[in-house]
Amino acid sequence: MTQATPPRSWLWQPNVIVFVSSACIMIIELVASRIIAPIVGSSLYTWTSVIGIVLAGITLGNYLGGRLADRFASLKFLGIVYLAAALSCVIILATEPINRLIPGDWHIITKLVVLITALFFVPCTLLGMMSPIVAKLAVSDLAKTGSTVGKIYAAGTVGSIVGTFATGYFLISWFGSFTIVLSVMLVLAAMGALFLFGARWQAAVVALVLVGGGWALFQSQNWVYKPCVVETNYYCIKMYEEEKGGKPVRVLVLDHLVHSYVSLEDPKHLEYPYEKVYAEVADYRAATDAQLSILMIGGGGYTFARYVEAVYPNSEMHVAEIDPGVTDFAHDYLALPRTSKVTTFNEDARMFFARQPNRRYDLVLGDAFNHFSVPYHLTTKEFNDRVRAWLTDDGMYVMNIIDGPYGEFVRSEYNTLKKTFPYVYLGEGNGDWRHATRSFFILIGSNKELDTQRFAQFDGGDGDALLSRMFVDHAEITRLLTEAPVITLTDDYVPVDQMLASVFREEVPK
Repeated sequence: MTQATPPRSWLWQPNVIVFVSSACIMIIELVASRIIAPIVGSSLYTWTSVIGIVLAGITLGNYLGGRLADRFASLKFLGIVYLAAALSCVIILATEPINRLIPGDWHIITKLVVLITALFFVPCTLLGMMSPIVAKLAVSDLAKTGSTVGKIYAAGTVGSIVGTFATGYFLISWFGSFTIVLSVMLVLAAMGALFLFGARWQAAVVALVLVGGGWALFQSQNWVYKPCVVETNYYCIKMYEEEKGGKPVRVLVLDHLVHSYVSLEDPKHLEYPYEKVYAEVADYRAATDAQLSILMIGGGGYTFARYVEAVYPNSEMHVAEIDPGVTDFAHDYLALPRTSKVTTFNEDARMFFARQPNRRYDLVLGDAFNHFSVPYHLTTKEFNDRVRAWLTDDGMYVMNIIDGPYGEFVRSEYNTLKKTFPYVYLGEGNGDWRHATRSFFILIGSNKELDTQRFAQFDGGDGDALLSRMFVDHAEITRLLTEAPVITLTDDYVPVDQMLASVFREEVPK
């Protein structure tokens, strides 16, 4: 018993068709996280929403494709679906106007789900319809149904793998997210034209016109929204200018969060309170040795690195910055000279500290945590142990972290530091942090006891001894550690995203 004979045409390459459609789905899924990061950030919640909504679209597409294939399966119908999928990509290109339609006072998770659904559900549904249609057309002999469908699914899986690796490793950094979406749209439109008009030379001409003409039109009219000055594999890097303290500064934005304020004219200008605290810690340490050796985890706008180079010209300033694009941006836009003595290691800090120490640092300053986007592998006891191995006998590990009103993260990080360092100190950046949606904290791990009273003598050059007012007394630390279960963060158990859920949800206790 057999079904209808499958299409006889050079266009009919079922494995190739499914390969392309599956690759397009994964390209869109990976690009989705980059497109929405400048709006709502990149976190576990972002990826959860993207993966869940994309899978929901594919699932509905598989169902609808199967139902429609039983009634309309043909190359022309497949062409219609491809063209519809191409048109649906216009929705993704309209990210900014769609985002403006979503009320700004909506809960962040609601906004996240609604935005991702509005942008990506329809394209993924239409792309998900293709495999069942192709399978229906490909099965001509029921005795070989299993092998035929198996080959189609295998081709689809290979397409997904190729789309995933190509996008993550190459395409985003080469072309940018929105240009990739435009390219996917044009490829889908070209395939739709070929299937709809058949294996004639006219169809090939139409396909070429769609790809070439569409690309030229979008580029010439600047219709492709590009929110980033530079897009790397890690961040959408944006920048704008404003005044702070009467001085013009450039504002560095990584994804949707302001990361650095940079004065091009005055490298000693520090805007963020935690940077001023770092300056005070450097002053404290320089009182005993003016030739400092400092490593900063996270470069950002290189604001503090430039400060150290200006204030302590005979000191050594190293930066572990995972994204070489951020470093290049600092050179090109943020007044970090190519001739600067600041030494950058463009690698993950965990990999840097994994080596056997070939030197010792007086200060290691952590600046890789940004809001709820926390590289959790830099929070664990194992990482702290590696940092301590690179410190001098009287060295200090200082980190700036963000937490919400319940203190789950800061409580656990303090406890975790205590497992590595004999002396741990906590500074509260917001005196009313238990009633604020988010606050910053300073944690210091040291091999030797610090004279906290002496910090009143150091102001980082701004006349305000900030850290001396931030230190938390023993009674408050005892309260923090006893009011809820205490967790030690390890490589095997590090639920940082869950601890910061209240920050993400912008909760404030009543």
